[in-house]
Amino acid sequence: YGPSMPRMMGVRGKPTTADGKVLDPMTGHGVKLMSMGFLVDEETPMIWRGPMVMSALQQLLHDVAWGPLDVLVVDMPPGTGDAQLTLAQTARLSGAIIVSTPQDIALLDARKGLNMFRKVDVPVLGIVENMSYFQCPHCGERSDVFSHGGARREAERLGVPFLGEIPLDIAIRETSDGGRPIVAAEPDGAHAAAYREIAMQVLDRLDAGTAAAKPAPKIVIR
Repeated sequence: YGPSMPRMMGVRGKPTTADGKVLDPMTGHGVKLMSMGFLVDEETPMIWRGPMVMSALQQLLHDVAWGPLDVLVVDMPPGTGDAQLTLAQTARLSGAIIVSTPQDIALLDARKGLNMFRKVDVPVLGIVENMSYFQCPHCGERSDVFSHGGARREAERLGVPFLGEIPLDIAIRETSDGGRPIVAAEPDGAHAAAYREIAMQVLDRLDAGTAAAKPAPKIVIR
């Protein structure tokens, strides 16, 4: 819908293909990448209906020469629409991560997403609270712009792990806009440490087998 991976990862150009059918993934900061953003102009809107979204998702999964991977992460649009259902039905998912800001309105959507993955037998690895708080870089005063702790409370209520919180911070925004994610731009900083802690919790859950992949369910709309 609005692919931003090329800009956020600082990668330009078009993917290559050896046989005209399967694309070679792009690479940025040591991570293999693929996005519709590499295939269309940055300012071209993705005005797609459900079948086109499903077809594109299938191609990104199966028509890219991913090779050996530690983990394949699929960044999904918000909601519980065609993209999420297609992915749950056609791929063997090890788990889903729910990302939400702390305020009640956002948590309503997060709750729907979590319940959708449960209905299609996809394990929920946990919840991340994004834009958890803002700390002024000048005076150091902290402000809970979107409230605080809502995702943690929701995780406890729903019985899923709370993976961590990411603040609303100028450095995260600037490095993302500049194509150098904070974990690459400031690897020893507190924000990078927060991202790494979340990633390690996810890996631990996968390694422990608590999120073993299950066969894709048949989805029936009634």
